[in-house]
Amino acid sequence: MTESPFGRSAAQTAGTQVTFDEGLRRHMLRVYNYMAVGLGVTGLIAMLVASTPALYGVFFAEAGKPTLLGILAMLAPLGFVFFMSFKANSVSAARLQTLFWAFCAIMGLSMANIFAVFTADSIARVFFITGATFAGASLWGYTTKRDLTGFGSFLFMGLIGIIIASVVNIFLGSSMLQFIVSIAGVLIFTGLTAWDSQQIKESYAESWGAEANQKLAVMGALSLYLNFINLFQMLLSLMGNRE
Repeated sequence: MTESPFGRSAAQTAGTQVTFDEGLRRHMLRVYNYMAVGLGVTGLIAMLVASTPALYGVFFAEAGKPTLLGILAMLAPLGFVFFMSFKANSVSAARLQTLFWAFCAIMGLSMANIFAVFTADSIARVFFITGATFAGASLWGYTTKRDLTGFGSFLFMGLIGIIIASVVNIFLGSSMLQFIVSIAGVLIFTGLTAWDSQQIKESYAESWGAEANQKLAVMGALSLYLNFINLFQMLLSLMGNRE
C-alpha cells in the first residue's frame, strides 16, 4: 500500500515541529540556567564582601559610601555589558560565557553595599517577591501570542526616562522623585522581562548551529539577569527595611 504524499508531508512536518520544540525547550532552559547561576554568583560575592570587614572596607567606607575602588566596581559592569554586546559576534561562545561569569562576579562587588543599608530579612523577602514577579512576566512573554515588538519600544523610552530622572535626583536628593522612579522602574523592568523572553524565544533557530545558539543563550541570560537585578533594586527601594 502506497503512503499518501499528503500523509507523509504531514508526518514530516509534525516531526520537524517536535524537533524544533525540543531544541527550543533546551535553549530556553540553558538561558534560565545561565541566569540563575549568574544570580547565585552575584549573591555569593555580595554576601562574602559584606560579611568580611577587611574586604568590605576596600570597596566601601563608613556609612556605605563607595571608595575609589568601589566606584570602579560599580561602573565596571556597564563596561562589560557594552563589550559583550559589541563583541558577541566576534568572540567564541566559551569566551562570551566567561565574560558573563566575570560580569556577575563584579556585580556582586558593586551590590555588597545593600547588606549594609538594608536588613537581611527584607533583602530575602524582596528577593522572593522579585522572583515571583519575574517568573510571571517571563512566562507570559514566552507563551503570549501577542507581538510585543511595539511594547518594547515604549519600554525602552521609559527606561531612558528613569535613567535621566535618576541622574537628576543625584543632585536633587528628592525622596518623592526616587519613589516615582522606583514605581516606574518596577513597571518597566517587569515589562522588559516579558519582552525579552519573547525575543529570546523568537531568536532561536536550530539551523544556526550550537555555537551561535550558545551565544544567543548567554546574551539572553544577560538581558534577563539585568531585568531581574534592576527589578530587585527598585522593589528593595520601595519595600526594603533599612538598617
